[in-house]
Parts: sequence; C-alpha cells; structure tokens
Amino acid sequence: MDKIVALCKRRGFIFPGSEIYGGLAGTWDYGPLGVLLKRNIKEEWWKSMVGFRDDVVGIDAAIMMNPVTWQKSGHVDAFTDPLVECKTCHQRFRADKEDEIKAHEKTHKGKTQWTPPKKFNLLVKAYLGIVEGKQSEIYLRGEITQGAFVNFENVVSSTRVKIPFGIAQIGKAFRNEITPGNFTYRSREFEQMELEFFIKPDDKEGDKWFEYWKVRRMDWYISLGMDAKNLRFRKHEESERAHYAKYAEDIEYNAPFGWSEFEGIHHRGDWDLSRHSLSYVDENGEKFTPWTIEASGGVDRSALFFLLNAYAEDNGRVFLKLHPKLAPYKTAVFPLLANKPELVNKAKGIYDSLKPHFMTAWDARGNIGKRYFAQDEAGTPFCITVDFQTMEDDTVTVRDRDSAKQERIKIDKLKDYILSKIS
Repeated sequence: MDKIVALCKRRGFIFPGSEIYGGLAGTWDYGPLGVLLKRNIKEEWWKSMVGFRDDVVGIDAAIMMNPVTWQKSGHVDAFTDPLVECKTCHQRFRADKEDEIKAHEKTHKGKTQWTPPKKFNLLVKAYLGIVEGKQSEIYLRGEITQGAFVNFENVVSSTRVKIPFGIAQIGKAFRNEITPGNFTYRSREFEQMELEFFIKPDDKEGDKWFEYWKVRRMDWYISLGMDAKNLRFRKHEESERAHYAKYAEDIEYNAPFGWSEFEGIHHRGDWDLSRHSLSYVDENGEKFTPWTIEASGGVDRSALFFLLNAYAEDNGRVFLKLHPKLAPYKTAVFPLLANKPELVNKAKGIYDSLKPHFMTAWDARGNIGKRYFAQDEAGTPFCITVDFQTMEDDTVTVRDRDSAKQERIKIDKLKDYILSKIS
C-alpha cells in the first residue's frame, strides 16, 4: 500500500487535497495521470452500461436537491453510522470498525474509555442564499441514486423505454465520514457510477435480475484485468442492510487492508419510488410501483483497486500492468537521443500522427532507460523509439511494457498495430 501511495504522488496519479495548506482529511486531487485513469474507467463503464444496451438510458442529475428528497428517501432519519468517542483524546471512530478501535486502544496501552455509541448522520449540510441568516439549509447528495428516482417520470415520458429498463449516471457524492482513511478508499468527496434498473414487482423477476447484474458487474471488472482470485461476493446480513434494501451483496477486493467493498448490488424493492409516490403504467394499462435492482460502484475505489491489481515488480523494475483500455497513455514516443535534430524531428512527426487516435506521450528527457522506467510506472503499454536505423528504413522499435520485449515496426503500420493491441 505504501508503494502505491508513493507511486501515485510521484507519477501524478493522486495528490492529497489542498496539500500546500496542510490538506483536508478525506479529500484527494487527481493529477494528470489519475484524471485520465478515472476518465477511462468511467468511459468503459458507460459503454458497457449504456452504449451497448437498448434498455438503459443515462442522466446527469444535480448535486444539490430539494431537501424534501432526502426526507422522503429516508436519509435524514436512517443514513447514519454509530459513533464512539475516546474520552482520553476525544478522537471519534465508527463503533462498527473494531480493528480501528483496537488499534487506537493500543496507543493508550489499553486504558481507553469510550462514550456510548450514538447515531451520526452522514449527510453533508450546505446553505443556499445571499443574505446571512436567511439562507436555506440543504444537503449535498449522499448518493447519486435519488437523481434517477426523482426523474423517473421525466425519463419514461420523454423516451421510449419500457419496463424492464435502467437509468444510469456517474457523479459526485459527499459523506460526512467519521474516520476517512486507507488512502482514497474512504473519502468525504467521491464519485459513483450507478445503475437503477426498474422491473415488475415480482419475486421471480427480482431474483432473475439481481443475479443477472451480479454476473454482469463481476465480469466487467475481470474483463478489464482484475484478478478473479482477488474478487468475491459478500452477502449482507439482515442487521447490516441499508434502510432501503430487501437484500444486497457486495463485490469486494482483497486489498492490503483486507477484503473491501467497492460495488454493491442491491434489491431496493419499491422503497424509493413508493416513498416519492411514483408509479408506472404498462402497455396494458396496468398501474404499479416498480421494483429497483441497483448496481452502485465507486469510481475512486475502482481506480484504487485497479492500481493495486496492476502493481508489479520484476528484477527491480516497477510497472503498472493496467489493461490498455484503462492506461492513461496508450503509447509514448521518444527520440533515442534528444541532441540529434534529425531523430527529434522524425519522432515529433510520429507523435503528431498518433496523437489524434489515442493518448500519446512525448518524452525526450534523460537517457532511454529512465524514460522506459517512467512510462512503466505510468502504466503505458507501448513505447516507440526513433533511432538511427529509423532514418534508414522507416522502422521504429516498439517496446512492450509487460514483457519489456522490443520489435521493429514500419512507421506506416504503427497506428493500426497499436489500435489492434489496445482495443
């Protein structure tokens, strides 16, 4: 974990939020490579959930919502964590995080006394209005889900969708986490990618679609390079289910800090649409309140686990074996020597020709070994080097990130060669 955190800062994946002013706990800024990784994850998710399907449409709902939304959804009353406070140092912890509590007790040599657990609401309050003292109290959304529900009728009336169908969206959410930690895993500001899939209120339909989306979501992560042996489903016990869930299972990753959830598959029943007094009329004129199957994944948590999954070392060489679809840069172009204008100009021409087709990096700093090292840590699948032989026969060396093997490719074949490897 320490190696990943160091690499993320060194190579520009992730920085602590507001670092020059001491930071702000639970916030993170994504650097030049990190923002590309997140964008690629979101684009692949969107293609899988919306682009390749006829039964799912997308929306982009507002972060700020009428506070009645959160009263109706149950979040004002039920969106809580149990909180305890150390009487010695007054630090606060979630009462259900036994490992963190035990670790803290060791710092006080086992003499810690705790306050009784009390409920702590996770919604983040905000204020709207220009006159001090006359501002309206609202909440920053604690989940992006409600945007799909409050727009249910708008989507049905403005499109041709019919049940079963889904509404997908990607966006920011905010939670007043008691103890943010484990790098970006538990943050106060984060991004979600969610599907709300609406079905007829029928137990067989519910079971069928719940299992369907479990398989689809697990397969998606594996298709993008996650090691199946580090993934598992964990069923929620009745006592730990969210207030809206009939039943739920999490996809967990075997992280350095233990098995950790990063996507939930939830059977929400008719909780949300009934709370918002919404219904659906089918082609036969039958009116009913649909049930909802939800697939809710964390963009930040997925990015973290893709990075952990990709981290590799080989004889002192550090590299990220990111799937080419997720890699921030697909290729990098170098002149063998930066002080040879003919090599630089030739390499620049190749760089300019490839850049419109996929993300391509340029690097002429230091020696070639250092450039390979930097691109390996960035997860760039292929490095293209222009050398003196290039000037003779219009071939370049293409180096594979994972094997470090090189082959010579004609310049006019480069684009198609790279596209065949990254698609």
